[in-house]
Amino acid sequence: MIKIEHLVKNYGSNCAVDDISFEVESGEIVGFLGPNGAGKSTTMNILTGYLSSTSGKASVAGIDILRDPIGAKKQIGYLPEQPPLYLDMTVEEYLSFNFNLKRCRLDRAQHIEEVCETVKIKDVYHKVIRTLSKGYRQRVGIAQALIGKPKVIIFDEPTVGLDPKQIIEIRNLIRSLGKDHTVILSTHILQEVQAVCDRIIIINKGKIVANERTENISNMVENNRRFNVKIAGPQKDILAMLKGMSGIAYAEALAERDGDAYTYMIESEYGVDIRKKLFYQLAERNWPLVGMEALGMNLEDIFITVVDKSEEYKAVGTNVRNRIKRRPRGQEKSALEREVGASLYEDAQRQRSESSLSAASEDDDE
Repeated sequence: MIKIEHLVKNYGSNCAVDDISFEVESGEIVGFLGPNGAGKSTTMNILTGYLSSTSGKASVAGIDILRDPIGAKKQIGYLPEQPPLYLDMTVEEYLSFNFNLKRCRLDRAQHIEEVCETVKIKDVYHKVIRTLSKGYRQRVGIAQALIGKPKVIIFDEPTVGLDPKQIIEIRNLIRSLGKDHTVILSTHILQEVQAVCDRIIIINKGKIVANERTENISNMVENNRRFNVKIAGPQKDILAMLKGMSGIAYAEALAERDGDAYTYMIESEYGVDIRKKLFYQLAERNWPLVGMEALGMNLEDIFITVVDKSEEYKAVGTNVRNRIKRRPRGQEKSALEREVGASLYEDAQRQRSESSLSAASEDDDE
């Protein structure tokens, strides 16, 4: 449905998008992530026809966005970060205006009613947009993107400024839209991508550094390899034992204490179930195991690690630090993050190389 091939965008000597290629299948919901300044917005602006590319191709439903921009735009519904609302219009007037603007040939009353039913704004249909809450305004913005039944919907930060209840409602709405539309979701809220998207594409400094299905990422980290364990006994000796124990890839003491028991974060090596062995080791030393909690790995960990990997483990930019809460110092790159981040980054580089070879082969054939 969406195909981007070797897309490049230069602003003078600055390369904002550096030879990226990816495809989005029909009915797929894709999360498009990246730090500020990564090239994410530039890519989306090219895809919507707002910007031209320096080189490469972008097509929607088989229509080249540069050769036939009007035809391609007819296939796209777009919700920018700030919804393009006319506050003095009623919802009815605004949607009717968008219907005319897009030159829809559908039955006006029936189509607008269907859109309002989908985004659940029928109860404010006759109200002035200025009087609506932030959540309802966002829904009206989504409604205008759906006018004309576009095959592709592009959302840019659709839940910014919403309260938790409204965020859940918008997420559920986006998930339901995936049944009839292809959706690209650009956001800094990583839990949103994890909850809604079928696939995740991460871009950094103009290059794709990860491109993987969400379920595959989950499979990579689904085994319980990280635990918080609470053990009663001498902290220094226990930590030394944990660090020297075979099967444990990483261990550190946390700042949590319960009487004479301290909490430690441990991570086992790949394929190793450390729980029974740890129990017996502690029992031999008469150090009671007071508690054990299995910890997962979320998308924030993966995002930070992949970005760091793409920058050869240099510190990520200030904007990313401000937008994404990082874990305490010492927990930022344990073995699991390094393994998953490196795997995703290497897969992205392999896909990039294969795409370049394929393009070179096609040029030779011509």
